[in-house]
Amino acid sequence: MARTLVMILAGGKGSRLAPLTSHRAKPAAPFGGRYRIIDFALSNFLNSGYTRIKILTQYMSSSLIEHLSRAWNLSNAPGHFVDPVPAQMRRGEHWYVGTADSVFQNLNLISDEASENVAIFGGDHIYKIAVDQMEKHHNDVNADLTVAAYPVPKCDATQFGVIQIDDAGRIIGFQEKPAVADALTIPGRPDMCLVSMGNYFFKRRVLEDLLHDDAEDPDSSHDFGKDIIPNMVRNGMRVFTYDFSTNKVPGEAPDAVPYWRDVGTLDAYFDANMDLRAVLPAFNLYNRQWPIRTMQYDLPPAKFVLAGKQREFGQVVDSLVCEGTIVSGAQLVNVIAGVDCYFHRFATIENSVIAGRCRIGRQTRVRNVLLDHNVVIGDGCVIGFDEVSDAKRFPFRSPKGTIVLPKGTYVPPSGPIEIPHDMATMLLQDPAVADDFKARAGTWVSVRRHSNDPVRNGSQRS
Repeated sequence: MARTLVMILAGGKGSRLAPLTSHRAKPAAPFGGRYRIIDFALSNFLNSGYTRIKILTQYMSSSLIEHLSRAWNLSNAPGHFVDPVPAQMRRGEHWYVGTADSVFQNLNLISDEASENVAIFGGDHIYKIAVDQMEKHHNDVNADLTVAAYPVPKCDATQFGVIQIDDAGRIIGFQEKPAVADALTIPGRPDMCLVSMGNYFFKRRVLEDLLHDDAEDPDSSHDFGKDIIPNMVRNGMRVFTYDFSTNKVPGEAPDAVPYWRDVGTLDAYFDANMDLRAVLPAFNLYNRQWPIRTMQYDLPPAKFVLAGKQREFGQVVDSLVCEGTIVSGAQLVNVIAGVDCYFHRFATIENSVIAGRCRIGRQTRVRNVLLDHNVVIGDGCVIGFDEVSDAKRFPFRSPKGTIVLPKGTYVPPSGPIEIPHDMATMLLQDPAVADDFKARAGTWVSVRRHSNDPVRNGSQRS
């Protein structure tokens, strides 16, 4: 199994996560204060003993490639690599047109490794899985393809491939993102559907033949879920599910419930972050036998100061606070606080997800916010307490009402928020948010600084 080639699909745009993905690929989005989304898939493989990993990138891949090169350089030993593979147009003058096409355009990598099986996994979900157990099942049932599967509520099944199986776990039907009314449910469970997690094990030679046939089909959309898997099922090939609920991750409690989240929307992303800081978290970061690896920061420990002096009252409750962060007489309740943040005196922050390098000013009151990197909230700001006022002032809000502030944003106590010129340009070019962003032009202004730059007094508007 250690020789098995792993291909992680990390080229997705993640439009529903905009503005977090207006300038980066979804797998590169921050998560849990100190991680990137892709760290979870990569940690699963490394913890399971897989060291031959290719990351297929495409959309806005710069920050993802930078993270991989800094955080995931395994060693110089033969057979130990995590290699980003940008789209190269090896099969014609076009970028990837589907998930199957992204692998087809890199068949040379599969041929070079010549492993018995090939693992093809997504890079944009939050979960733990002992991958070797899935490959063992794949071999035990002599499957041409094994699909990791998990039940979800029927109302959510429209975002996935819905699977029907026989008593042996063999797939006998497959619906790619059906309408709710059409989604076939699990027998005896009318409110639940069995769905594909987007994680596959293929026999290598079967995969090569399938991809060549698919590439020659002018009617194909060249996608695993839409084309490859349904065709395999129709043609009677040995396509099986792997029951994710049976997976046993070393170090997890015997009664631990399997955790898998598709963080494809702002609300799902926010909720999955908040899961980490629960008293008994559904996703446990503290399993020493299954570490989630990421970039190591040369930062000092988190610091908590000014508790009770001069009327300040520093308090942190049910929160995660990452390295380098200083809480100076502020109150944090149900907060994910990223690396190198600063919370000033008398600030109160509740139920919020805050990425790295953010600054929260004195006497601010903030709740239900989602901050990208390097956001500064000025002294005395009040956010999240008046839905009508917030709707008028902030251009980005999730369907549940969470306020989302793009990278590098500065929020003054009053007036329009300031967005760095590079982020404003990206937002205006992103079809997922451009129209709404333009329509809310009075709520924001573009300023002449970069989103990585610190906010300084008197920042100039462009």
